[in-house]
Amino acid sequence: MPGKHLSVVVTRRLPEVVETRLKELFDVELRDDDTPMTAEELADAMGRADVLVPTITDQIDAKLLGRAGDKLKLIANYGAGVDHIDVATARQRGIHVSNTPGVVTEDTADMVLALILAVTRRMAEGMQLAKSDAWSGWSPTAMLGGRLKGRRLGILGMGRIGQAVARRAAAFGMQVHYHNRKRLRPEIEDELDATYWESLDQMVARVDILSINCPHTPSTFHLMNARRLKLMKPEAVIVNTSRGEVIDENALTRMLRAGEIAGAGLDVFERGHDVNPRLRELPNAILLPHMGSATLEGRIEMGEKVIVNIKTFADGHRPPDLVVPAML
Repeated sequence: MPGKHLSVVVTRRLPEVVETRLKELFDVELRDDDTPMTAEELADAMGRADVLVPTITDQIDAKLLGRAGDKLKLIANYGAGVDHIDVATARQRGIHVSNTPGVVTEDTADMVLALILAVTRRMAEGMQLAKSDAWSGWSPTAMLGGRLKGRRLGILGMGRIGQAVARRAAAFGMQVHYHNRKRLRPEIEDELDATYWESLDQMVARVDILSINCPHTPSTFHLMNARRLKLMKPEAVIVNTSRGEVIDENALTRMLRAGEIAGAGLDVFERGHDVNPRLRELPNAILLPHMGSATLEGRIEMGEKVIVNIKTFADGHRPPDLVVPAML
């Protein structure tokens, strides 16, 4: 299947250098504007494409896959997470699914530390004060936050990103604790100087900062529910750069309002971009519009991985980043 004759449909605007390379290699259809496709537009695209390049904003469920027809053979996802794609149904229909693992690791870990610093040092409140007419100058007791050195950081999910966060935390003098589905190998634990907790409840109750770095699966939905959030220290903060569904957002909002949790730094939300209005009002919550992987370098690398997956498939070989059941 020569690449130039491979019909590729891209659902969102990508960095210009990526789009240019796609046009050089394939018979590609690019998006004119940067709005998500509707379900009807997705179904139409899947009916005329050999390869679909979707993003996290495209919900590709069993019903939609049922309308794909026989032409579609590869869904080359632009992103590492594939919880928006019904991979099992795609495989049943003979459609391969690939992703772009490992690309966002360093960028997301950077954002975790940025949010930890921003929340513990009250940066959003300070910026708002400095931009207002209310600031009357420096005071010994004004805008007091807390230092990171010596604090206990709990990492929920110790995959690539969790480990990158642990390395950064060590540079700040933080104590690293973690809970994971599987315990790390002893040599990795030693390298990271990380303490494993088999019980998430026990870890959550003891850490000063909790970083969510696990994927959204049926078993992690509301893993941080109201009961578990109540185990956290009142002076603790929580940071989430993974998936919003892992935290019960309503419960977190109530506790932040009541001062039962000191602060939160959130880059993802339970209902996508539909953020709880009460959460928006809180001075102790720093909210970002899903910026964890938003670096030009990272987005270009993601595009390069998509291109390699498509090109390998076009040459009759297995895409290097094929999503298989063991990854789900």
